[in-house]
Amino acid sequence: MSTLRIDDPATGETIAELPADDAMSIAAKVRKARAAQAKWAGTPLERRIAAIERFRSMLLAEQESLALTLTREVGKPIRQSRNELAGVLARIDFFTSQLASAIGDETVHAEPGLCEQITHPPLGVIANVSAWNYPYFVGANVFVAALLTGNAVLYKPSEHATLTGLEIARLLHASGVDPDVFQPIVGAGDAGAALIAQDVDGVYFTGSHDTGARIAAAVGPRMIRMQLELGGKDPSYVRADADARVAAASLADGAMYNTGQSCCSVERIYVHEDLHDAFVAHFLETVNGFVLGDPRAEDTYIGAITRAQQLDTLDAQARDAIDRGATLRCGGSRLPGPGNWYPPTVFTEVNHEMALMVEESFGPIIGIQRVSSDDQAVALMNDTRYGLTAGVFTRDEAAARALLSRVSAGSVYWNCCDRVSPRLPWSGIGRSGIGLTLSRYGIQAFTRPKAWHLRNA
Repeated sequence: MSTLRIDDPATGETIAELPADDAMSIAAKVRKARAAQAKWAGTPLERRIAAIERFRSMLLAEQESLALTLTREVGKPIRQSRNELAGVLARIDFFTSQLASAIGDETVHAEPGLCEQITHPPLGVIANVSAWNYPYFVGANVFVAALLTGNAVLYKPSEHATLTGLEIARLLHASGVDPDVFQPIVGAGDAGAALIAQDVDGVYFTGSHDTGARIAAAVGPRMIRMQLELGGKDPSYVRADADARVAAASLADGAMYNTGQSCCSVERIYVHEDLHDAFVAHFLETVNGFVLGDPRAEDTYIGAITRAQQLDTLDAQARDAIDRGATLRCGGSRLPGPGNWYPPTVFTEVNHEMALMVEESFGPIIGIQRVSSDDQAVALMNDTRYGLTAGVFTRDEAAARALLSRVSAGSVYWNCCDRVSPRLPWSGIGRSGIGLTLSRYGIQAFTRPKAWHLRNA
């Protein structure tokens, strides 16, 4: 039997070695899920909601130990792990409060002798290949909504967040979800590929564009539901009338939170030339105050890079920027010693000939580019193959709305960034993926609307 080794990215030490699933064991789990799904779908709505509410209570009761597990295997600073666990509670509350109205039977037309209705039966068996950077946030967006709507879920956590995935499974089972209805899959990319190949009714993936493209090629011909939440190269523009200090503090956090390993991290900043120098000074002051260190320490803000190979990407982007004339303001190369460490890195005098400004970084590195007009900023913001989020900082709401209406992105921000709300859909454009989670649409995404034509003859 193959095994999966889990290392602490802060120290390089092995913290667990687990038996991994193979194609045979995954197929067996899918069969069990298929057999159990109909009974789960027939469970009264209030009982499914009650199970998820018990899961919520258990997350809250065990928050500290769950946060420590997440920090150890991902390298996320402990306070940010606690924040993730606290934040997922609101998403669960949204899903449970909106479920009945989102998937309830709808009568859309009625006349003597004829009634037209829409119902929302579940898809069936869902394959969920999830992400390591926010396993509670990203995972719950899929498996909570999928379970509430009556689906069975095969949950493949990232190999970098497997211990957290197993904790999620333990708590769901203890809350009353049939173990056959929610089953974790342990393994790396080969296990994910084996799961995607199974006879499932929907595939929901969060990860890189390249892997998403391979999944799309494999799943597309099967004509089943597919959602791909992929990468981003998220821009923000600081307009000439913005408050430089406020914008710098917000964008520094947006770029560096979770060590820059967020799908919606700010990855490139454009600043009007009238405000550029003041903004850069405030930005560097903020970034230089971020504490890099042991992720378990209470004052740590910058933790370890989860995936060791990402250090090569960050180093390559930094070298390319320097070779092409960028000015390095801080950081710029990986740190020596055990573990995966990269300091906050800021470049100015950057342009779109540099990989730093066009390719996803997924780390604590940022380029700040000077612009001369709103039109130039919008053109640069749209000069990308991605389209996840974009933001504008300005005192003028009308100007912000006008600019953001011209930007191609699934989510847009005025005077904020790096924010996700359960009430709003989360979706991307271009290489950022297809489909959506969150909002009432994100509940309905796990159902198959069925049209009823009812004639009383």
